[in-house]
Amino acid sequence: MSGVLQIMFMLALSVELLIGLLGNGFMVLVTSMDWRKSRKISPVDQILLALAISRFALLFSLLLNILMSTLCPALMVTTTMLRINSTTWTVTNHFSNWLATSLGIFYFLKIANFSNSVFLYLKWRVRKVVSGAVLVSLTLLFLNIIVIKTQAGDIWTDEYPSNATYGLSSNKSVQFPILVLYNNTVFTLIPFTVSLVTFLLLIFSLWKHHQAMQHRGRVPRDASTLAHIQALYMVVAFLLLYAVFFLSLLLHFWNFKFLHENAIVLLLEVIATAFPSGHSIVLILATRKLRGTFLPMLCTPCWGT
Repeated sequence: MSGVLQIMFMLALSVELLIGLLGNGFMVLVTSMDWRKSRKISPVDQILLALAISRFALLFSLLLNILMSTLCPALMVTTTMLRINSTTWTVTNHFSNWLATSLGIFYFLKIANFSNSVFLYLKWRVRKVVSGAVLVSLTLLFLNIIVIKTQAGDIWTDEYPSNATYGLSSNKSVQFPILVLYNNTVFTLIPFTVSLVTFLLLIFSLWKHHQAMQHRGRVPRDASTLAHIQALYMVVAFLLLYAVFFLSLLLHFWNFKFLHENAIVLLLEVIATAFPSGHSIVLILATRKLRGTFLPMLCTPCWGT
């Protein structure tokens, strides 16, 4: 039964990886072509392009890990591979989370409407705010890597543990994934909290705008209300996927520490991959330019009739 579950989870993970790679590759291609054509790129497109590249790298590295774990599991627990995999996953996952959060900050400052002087100051300098968020994320990334290397200590090993399954059977080869997962979960909490705060503020902004329109005796269906609602749909989908991803990190940590079950590892990989793959589809459908290119492709029959 466990073998059947592993096959099912592996198939589901393969489908998610394919969707994610195609979706993010599509975003990179369309945004790059538009940039080349117009000779300029908007701040939103800059974030989308960087986000798609980081997620493509994240999903591609995950695909390589799966292939190498299947074909040569002993190689995955050497010092070199542990360092490469941990660094690659930490960096790509960090940029995936923070660039998505920066995109949410940009939409929030562009759409929300508050009379607060601090908010207005930030709204007028939205590019600097987003750039500042990226710089802060780089500082946190550097700190995360330093913490992992400092705490790793003597966990690094060049040994090939016996009876290795996914490279996690020996004590040391289990300790290191736990360390990486713990630190990345802690650092992931920061952008998740920022995204949650922007979501709550966007709801509050919509509520205030709705109240003001009703007070004036108008139906709250103006452009500002519609922009709020559209942004909320996108942010809700983003937060749901983000929350599932964050929960999967916590369960990954619990599984590595107590169970070491391969079927559970694969299930959690399926859950975690839903975020970088699924959110990219949400962005394609929510962005007018990407949607305008994507939907005709789906509606056009493959046989060209």
